[in-house]
Amino acid sequence: MSSAEFNTLLLSNADFLKPFAITLTKDSESAKDLYQETMFRALSNQEKYLAGTNIRAWLYTIMRNIFINNYRRKSKQHLCFDNSTNDFLLNTQQVIIGNQAESGLRIKDIQLSVHNLPGIFKKPFILYLDGFKYFEIAEILEEPLGTIKSRIHFARKMLKAQVTRF
Repeated sequence: MSSAEFNTLLLSNADFLKPFAITLTKDSESAKDLYQETMFRALSNQEKYLAGTNIRAWLYTIMRNIFINNYRRKSKQHLCFDNSTNDFLLNTQQVIIGNQAESGLRIKDIQLSVHNLPGIFKKPFILYLDGFKYFEIAEILEEPLGTIKSRIHFARKMLKAQVTRF
C-alpha cells in the first residue's frame, strides 16, 4: 500500500476517534492531544498496517494503548501543587533587599543560645556544626557513638525551645 493510499484511508476513517478520545479522557483538550498522538503514531507506523485489515480496529487499539500508557505514567508521578497567593511575584524583575540588621540579630540570638547550652551538649553540637561526622565526634570526645547522637539530638531540642521563629 502506498503512502497516499494509506493517508486517504487513514483520514477517511479517523473521525470516529474523536468521540472515543473524549470518552476515554473526559476532557476535550486531553482528547485532542490523544487524537493527535494517535494520528502521529499511525502515520509513523504505517509499515505495520497490513492492507485489508480493519483500520478502525487498528486505530482504536493505538488510541487505547496510548491512553493506558499515559494513565500509568501519570499515576506514578507525584504532583505537588502550590496554591499560594504569592504567584504574582513569579517572573517579576524586582530586586529584593534583605534586612541585614534583622538577620544579624537572629544570628546573635542563635549563637547566644548555643553558648548557653550545658557543656555536655555544647561540645558535640559545636563539633557537629563545624562539619564533623558523628563517628569523628565520638573519637574526638572519646564517647560512644550513641551517646554523641543523643547529645546532639537533645542540644537541637533545647535550641528549638530557646530560639523562636519569626
